[in-house]
Amino acid sequence: MAAIEPMEQFLVRKIAPLPPVVVPGLGPIDLSITNSVLVMLIAAGALMLFFLLAARRQVVPGRMQAAAEMVYGMVDNVLTGGIIGDKGRAYLPFIFTLFLLIACLNVLGLAPGGFSVTAQLAVTSALAVMTFVTVLAVGFALNGLSFFKLFMPSGMPLPMALLIMPIELISFFVRPLTLAMRLFGNMLGGHVVTYMFASFVVGLGLFGIEGAGIAKLGLLGSGVSFALIVALMTLEFVVAFLQAFVFAALACVYLNEVVNLGHGH
Repeated sequence: MAAIEPMEQFLVRKIAPLPPVVVPGLGPIDLSITNSVLVMLIAAGALMLFFLLAARRQVVPGRMQAAAEMVYGMVDNVLTGGIIGDKGRAYLPFIFTLFLLIACLNVLGLAPGGFSVTAQLAVTSALAVMTFVTVLAVGFALNGLSFFKLFMPSGMPLPMALLIMPIELISFFVRPLTLAMRLFGNMLGGHVVTYMFASFVVGLGLFGIEGAGIAKLGLLGSGVSFALIVALMTLEFVVAFLQAFVFAALACVYLNEVVNLGHGH
């Protein structure tokens, strides 16, 4: 029986090798199409197709339009409006795109033979850094140097504030790491567990078929493992959307701090 390699499913492989592009100062850059790039292209294409089909502006919406409006309303009312407040509408396109992209990538990673892009730390780190830089840019654009009030708790004595400020700074700058690791860890762990139970289905099934006597119980173990996989896949679909929602919600929380700096909403 072949060795179980649960981490093999996360290997990035070239699908369409392309000649490297030489960038002055950076050297050659490999732009080959990998399984990771392919899934991201499929996700982008699927989302564009979905909204092309959904953007009908019908008075009585069809299923596609109703689904698009439901997701849009959820992001608008629960995330940007519910967390940032009246000023959140300006950041709706960013949060809406972030939520849908992560959710689509998570779901594509659950397809049979699919590749989980969000189980790649490089991808989740890029999304986290992009979000963090956006928060910094918005913070300085709206508040200027007053942005640094975020690290100075109001009404606190100066000696205590000098102790708290370094902690606040560390807490702020560690946010990209926690954002990236949360999404990466949840998607990686779910896929590894599912892979392990899938290997039990095959291994115990073969053991039961080829064996005799008590070895036939392997068929029972295979059936139980298959039932657990069905339950896990259902849970993974929930987690796929939940993790996208959590990522987008935390992005809104961070934006709220700089958009409503000092006065809440």
